[in-house]
Amino acid sequence: MSHALSGLVKSGFRLYEKAPFSRAVPALAVARASPPRKPMSFSQAHPALARALAARGYADPTSVQSAVAAPELAGADMLVSARTGSGKTVAFGMALAERLLGPAEVFGPAGKPLALVVAPTRELALQVARELAWLYGETGARLVCCVGGMDPRREQRQLAQGAHIVVGTPGRLCDHLDRRNLDLTDAVAIVLDEADEMLDLGFREDLEKLLGAAPADRQTLLFSATLPADIVRLARDFMRKDATRVDVAEDGEVHADIDYHAVRVFPHEIEKAVVNLLRFHDATTSIVFCGTREGVKRLTGALLERGFSVVALSGEMGQGERNEALSALRDGRARVCVATDVAARGLDVPDLGLVIHADLPHDSEVLLHRSGRTGRAGRKGVSVLLVPSTRRRRAESLLAGAGIELFSEAAPSAETIHKLDEERLLADPLLSEEIGEDERAFASRLAEGRTAEELAAAFVRLARTRLPSPEEISDPVEHKPRRAADAPERPKLRDTVDFTGSAWFRLSVGRRDGAEVKRILAFLCRQSGLKGRDFGAIRLADGETFAEVAPGGIAAMERLSAAGNDENVVIFRADGPPSAGPAGPRKDKPRREDDRPKAKARPPRDGKPPYKDAPRDGKAPYKDAPRDGKAPYKEPRDGKPPYKGKKKDRKAG
Repeated sequence: MSHALSGLVKSGFRLYEKAPFSRAVPALAVARASPPRKPMSFSQAHPALARALAARGYADPTSVQSAVAAPELAGADMLVSARTGSGKTVAFGMALAERLLGPAEVFGPAGKPLALVVAPTRELALQVARELAWLYGETGARLVCCVGGMDPRREQRQLAQGAHIVVGTPGRLCDHLDRRNLDLTDAVAIVLDEADEMLDLGFREDLEKLLGAAPADRQTLLFSATLPADIVRLARDFMRKDATRVDVAEDGEVHADIDYHAVRVFPHEIEKAVVNLLRFHDATTSIVFCGTREGVKRLTGALLERGFSVVALSGEMGQGERNEALSALRDGRARVCVATDVAARGLDVPDLGLVIHADLPHDSEVLLHRSGRTGRAGRKGVSVLLVPSTRRRRAESLLAGAGIELFSEAAPSAETIHKLDEERLLADPLLSEEIGEDERAFASRLAEGRTAEELAAAFVRLARTRLPSPEEISDPVEHKPRRAADAPERPKLRDTVDFTGSAWFRLSVGRRDGAEVKRILAFLCRQSGLKGRDFGAIRLADGETFAEVAPGGIAAMERLSAAGNDENVVIFRADGPPSAGPAGPRKDKPRREDDRPKAKARPPRDGKPPYKDAPRDGKAPYKDAPRDGKAPYKEPRDGKPPYKGKKKDRKAG
């Protein structure tokens, strides 16, 4: 990796370190077990499982596999803290073998389930079932997977035929339990994988129902990255008193296989940064995380337009669409997945080498969960956090909470990517392969009348047309030059900005959304990179806002309108300034006197003149009427001032 994009991880961390578990739960005596200093080897596992692991190329167990499958913990209840992608499935598969098989090499006839594995999502449950299928392949184990989106009648038939191990999601398993298709009275072990995720998704009652349906002397393995209060209560209520806490979050282990980067960008150039990062790393499979469904749609469309093979995953998609998207990723028809956090829970894609955080995650835990999609099972991965220039403090807080210390770096430029393309092209093994007989004749035809330089140039053009073009992108640091101490004071530019030919832009928020002029101005400056002097009049209405932009800022606002923003405010160019008509009374303030509804007009007076013009039987109007020889009120009254100037003494009360 080039020096320009090298990130530096200076310190490991124990993000999930809490107070001793025995303090949080006095009624449950919990022993803490650390990973053994000398890791066990797979040769110590059950013989049938050891042969399956050797056939798959597994050489050395991970820390969680060594700790959970240690002989001294055989048959014990365990509360395991381990990160995503650390080999947990193989770990609890090895731990269950002692209770399920004993000294036997194969299972007996299938009947009621002996083990139950519960996972939070359909994708994770299917992944666990696939892992256990090859791990227990030589034992004759019969596995049944029960998840949402599959035919429940087919699952019912499979359960009726008998099973040794059942894997599923909480909702579908409880449904089979209620219909008496699933009988756990013979279960000797239950595994709750990613229990904290299941509680976050609202499955607490389902988990309690499943645990309550199994015998009390069963073995319970609870895997959770964190230890919130709900996990503590669940362990206290359903685990045995001699349960063991296994903490394998060793210093530095979380970062061992993931190379973290923090890339600084302007907010309106996030889309360009994603394009250049995908081109720079050229991973076999990549995933880009967005904060909202709209962000997923917008970025997916932009990448498709540029020629990337991309699929989307969001919460609004049906199960069939999700299956098709994941299938495209696994068989290579798509190389990029754009997803939200919820849609990507439990997602496991082989050869996932790059994770891009297009939108900042909500907290440090989500950052680690996203990044854990790569660097799994001993493979290396890259996690890139895009840091908008306006949210630098937020990014620093996220990284500090995760124990990651990084130096920010610029996004790869188009020039850097072109040079990298040339290096990859020169290193392509196709250039060193021997020419086949069927290729030689056509190569001779191509060479007729053309020089070697012309053929090479055509080859380069052909190679470039198959790749999405990199984007020209700016570095926020380079756009903030410091003024020298002896430099003359710059004149104030607010008064010199010419708004001749300005444009108006319309925003989808107004007074009823809490919008204020100062907040709108700060939002526009933050998202567009413009200064306050580039904006003229800002007019608020109940449900929308109009902002005037100087000619020099129109292009930046149009880019912002096309790229979107992280606050889901729709911005588009208006045809002109808003109409000058009144916007109506504000809903959040009392009505003013002049806004009160006017009284109905009086009916016509049957041919008589209006009231104001009605004669007074030959008398002059009131304002001109004489006062029996007296002067009008406004005239002096025998030298006295008019009534309006007369003051009246009041006693202090």
